Amino acid sequence: MTQSNSQIREYLNFLIVERGLSQNTILAYERDLAKFTSFNSIQDFSEITSPMLENYVSHLRSVGLSESSIARNVVAIRNVATFTCKELKKINPISEFKPPKAAIRLPKALTIQEVSDLIEATNRTDDPHSIRDRAIVELLYGTGARISEIVNLDLSGVSKIDGGEVLSVRLEGKGGKVRVVPLGRYAQDALDQYLVRARPGLIRKDRDALFLNDRGTRLSRQTMWKVVSEAAERAQLAVDVSPHALRHSYATHLLDGGADVRVVQELLGHSSVTTTQIYTLVTIDKIRESYSSAHPRARD
Repeated sequence: MTQSNSQIREYLNFLIVERGLSQNTILAYERDLAKFTSFNSIQDFSEITSPMLENYVSHLRSVGLSESSIARNVVAIRNVATFTCKELKKINPISEFKPPKAAIRLPKALTIQEVSDLIEATNRTDDPHSIRDRAIVELLYGTGARISEIVNLDLSGVSKIDGGEVLSVRLEGKGGKVRVVPLGRYAQDALDQYLVRARPGLIRKDRDALFLNDRGTRLSRQTMWKVVSEAAERAQLAVDVSPHALRHSYATHLLDGGADVRVVQELLGHSSVTTTQIYTLVTIDKIRESYSSAHPRARD
């Protein structure tokens, strides 16, 4: 193992142990850093220079990487250099290197009708798979959860009142941060149906996981993504639909309905309200559009 690879490994171990970052995040950092070391043949992150990083940024642009992806790469490289220099008691030579600023991309939300059509499209038949798939889509939209949070959800994370109807779910987000999210009536009913009518027939190996496949093991991220995309195809939606689009829709519809941005922040599990405020830009755009089309002094 080269010195630079050893430094990367130490940094990733630090993120796992001290920061509690998810496996997906760690793998993304690892891929980005491996590409950089391959491009530069760098031996020691404490000796990296700004011209080296500028050259790498130019290379990433030349291969068509987006500005946001380039920024993520730069931050990862700079963070390893900072960590390594601190360990070696050296001055970080790229501490002032700024990642490129990406344009703010507003999250794409489905309309309420599109969400309804998507959910209804899970009703293929009255078999366990359809009941399970409806519960998945209802839960993604009804909680605003990330797909990884629903995949990793255990039966113990479902809270009931006196063993009766489901009231909330306990989600573990980024950095191991846990939050309790209440369920609306539709999500409650769909989850109750799954727990009573479908899950008992799927239980074989894994008795802890909430959502199970035919083998009786935890449903994978890929399969859950497929559940959403196939339902969108059956609903003939003319927009790109993903599990994350349901999270965007959840946040946007809450704010459209008058929810406080701080409440939405807690429900989404954002560590900063600044992240949540991106959704307010979507609602402001809708307000501006309504004003422009309705007010007599706003029209041509």
